Amino acid sequence: GVYHSKFNENERVEVWNSILGESPSGSDENFDVIIGARSALFLPFQHLGLVIIDEEHENSFKQYNPAPRYHARDAAIYLAGLHGAKTVLGTATPAVESYHNAISGKYGLVELKIRYAGMVLPEIIPVDLSEEHRKKRIVSHFSAKLIEEMECALGLSEQIILFQNRRGFSSFLECNTCNWIPQCVNCDVTLTYHKYNHRMQCHYCGYSEDIITKCGACGNGDMQTRGFGTEMIEEDLAETFPNAKVRRMDLDSTRSKHAYSKIIGDFEEGAIDILVGTQMVAKGLDFDNVSVVGILNADSMLNFPDFRAHERAYQLMAQVAGRAGRKKKRGTVILQTFSKSHPTIHQVLSNDYKGMYEDELTQRIKFRYPPFFRIIDITLRHREASKLDEGAKILATQLREHFGDRLLGPEYPHIARVRNMYNKVMLLKIESPASIIKAKAQLATEIEAFKLTKIGKSTRVIVDVDPL
Repeated sequence: GVYHSKFNENERVEVWNSILGESPSGSDENFDVIIGARSALFLPFQHLGLVIIDEEHENSFKQYNPAPRYHARDAAIYLAGLHGAKTVLGTATPAVESYHNAISGKYGLVELKIRYAGMVLPEIIPVDLSEEHRKKRIVSHFSAKLIEEMECALGLSEQIILFQNRRGFSSFLECNTCNWIPQCVNCDVTLTYHKYNHRMQCHYCGYSEDIITKCGACGNGDMQTRGFGTEMIEEDLAETFPNAKVRRMDLDSTRSKHAYSKIIGDFEEGAIDILVGTQMVAKGLDFDNVSVVGILNADSMLNFPDFRAHERAYQLMAQVAGRAGRKKKRGTVILQTFSKSHPTIHQVLSNDYKGMYEDELTQRIKFRYPPFFRIIDITLRHREASKLDEGAKILATQLREHFGDRLLGPEYPHIARVRNMYNKVMLLKIESPASIIKAKAQLATEIEAFKLTKIGKSTRVIVDVDPL
């Protein structure tokens, strides 16, 4: 059986009853195997024997909003323990914490040294974008080498996947005269330009407005797009390869119920020559005829203010690269970057997961991050920045009395205001030998005391254990 949160109530009850062995009379649908998303963990299993977490490194396994906040991988391991069942975590690019658990003996470790059906790894060719721009060899956002490989693939009736991890047409609009940039009225972010509906949209709260032709500050009409998203790539492909059938796969193009499966089906059947998409195209998809994969901008993944940025960049690039040359022949991956000498780029080129893992461990033990420390994220929200500052200072003072320098912050995150709520963040780092249960209990006590204060009553406090 299949189970996920998009099922309607009747479909959910049907699966639920079949697991309980209470299917309607005449029905033999008592499922032995359930394939599901996070929500499948809460089905009433009677004789659970095996749980398989496919692509266990995926951060989509983390439920953040709304509560309860949990990681489905960790919950699945706990669930299997309750039933005395086995758990298998499967991935080509394990989460650093999971691999550390395997190396240290907490988990078993099975390594597959040979790809399925004897397929060879794709050839990954780095392209230095600085050099390409200097030599004026960039066409739209495609290097000369990428265009050459795409032309060759199309000539052989082979398929292509292009990866750009930003949806929309461009990152934002900017005035060429005074550098003014349209901002969301509810959030501290720039509005992303979507050409398909001629609107600028906030990807945090959903606010949108019509495209502007004049600067909101100086009134000049010279507004230029900055950055590029999947929409722009789709348009550029139509100009560069007018005879190719191009399709885009991102959150905007897959909003309807069957849109995602329709795109996948069309690509499998050869009705699409070039598929351009966000990280959706990296989700373990298996296509027989894909010979070329293009990673258009690796730097956007590397230059992100998160201690997991390099791990995630490696995982995403390795997973996307794995879509090339699945069965018939060795594939080619063109990796475009301004940071050709970056260690993570070298690790992707050489398929060196263990090198990435060792680099991450060195940094994480030095700066006290998982897997050596557990992290609790404490976010405070208030409609007034001044009251948020006051409340955050009070709670931080209370917490430091018990946790000392284990507490970092409070600080404004890189996006300080979302949906007209100001945010401040504190990080609590608990070393592995210490009790996370005691820390959570003490934290709960302090938050309850804070909520009794005048400022605390109007401040929302969100606690996330093991945040991603």
